[in-house]
Amino acid sequence: MPTQIHPNALVDPSARLGEGVQVGAFSVIEAGVSIGDGCIIGHHVVLRSGLTMGTGNRVADHAVLGGDPQDLKYAGQATQLLIGDRNSIREFVTINRGTAEGGAVTKVGDDNLFMAYVHVAHDCTVGNHVVAANCATLAGHVEVGDHAVLGGLAAIQQFSRVGTGCMLGGMARVTKDVPPYSTTVGTDEIKVYGLNKVGLRRRGLSKADLESLEHAYRVYQDKRVNFSQAVEALEALQPKTEQIQVLIDFLKTSQRGTYR
Repeated sequence: MPTQIHPNALVDPSARLGEGVQVGAFSVIEAGVSIGDGCIIGHHVVLRSGLTMGTGNRVADHAVLGGDPQDLKYAGQATQLLIGDRNSIREFVTINRGTAEGGAVTKVGDDNLFMAYVHVAHDCTVGNHVVAANCATLAGHVEVGDHAVLGGLAAIQQFSRVGTGCMLGGMARVTKDVPPYSTTVGTDEIKVYGLNKVGLRRRGLSKADLESLEHAYRVYQDKRVNFSQAVEALEALQPKTEQIQVLIDFLKTSQRGTYR
C-alpha cells in the first residue's frame, strides 16, 4: 500500500515516512520525525521533532508524541523519543522526549498498548508487551519492565521501577520499586499480594517454575526478617530459576526501596 497523507495534514518535507504510512486529517508531523513502514497516524495527531518510530504502530486521534519535557530545567536542547514496533497508542496519549540531564532519550519498546490519556514523561524506559490502562501516569525517569500491566489511573513517582511481569492495581500510588511478577493493590500505600499467576501462566511458565517462584516470594515477604536478610535468603535458594534470579537482581539494584 502506498503512503497516504490526508490533504489537510501538515507534514514537514524533511520528515521521513516509510512505505504504507497513513496520516489522518489535521495531523502535524514536524521536521526530523522518522516513521517506519506501515504506521497508521490518526486525525489531529502531533508528532514533534526528535521522534523516531518503528514499523506497524497505530496512533489514535489527538495523541502527542515527542513533546518537550515537562521539566523546569529543560532549556530547549535537542533530545529524543524512540518508539519501537507494533505499538497501539490510543486517544490523547502523551509521550515526552528526554532531558539532557537524564540521558536525552525516552524509550518505548515493542507491542505495547497505551490506552486513552496515558502519559509517559521524560527519560522513561518502557519495555515490551506492556499494557497501560486509561490515565496511567509515569513521571520522569520511570522504568517499566516487559509484560507489566498498569491499572487505570495508576500514578508512578519519578525514578521508580515497575518490575517485569507485574500487575499493578488501578489507582495505585507508586513511590518505590514494584518487584517483578507481583500482584499489587493499594491507593494510599502499595501492598504486594503475591504472584501475578495468571500473567505468568499466559506466558507459558511451567508448573514447577511457578511453584519455585511462589516459594521465593514467601521467603521475600517473610516479615520476621528485614529486607537485606530476605535477599540473602533468596540468594541461598537452590536451584535458582531464571525468574528467581530476575527477582534477586531487581531487589539488589533498587535505589528507592522495594515493596514487600
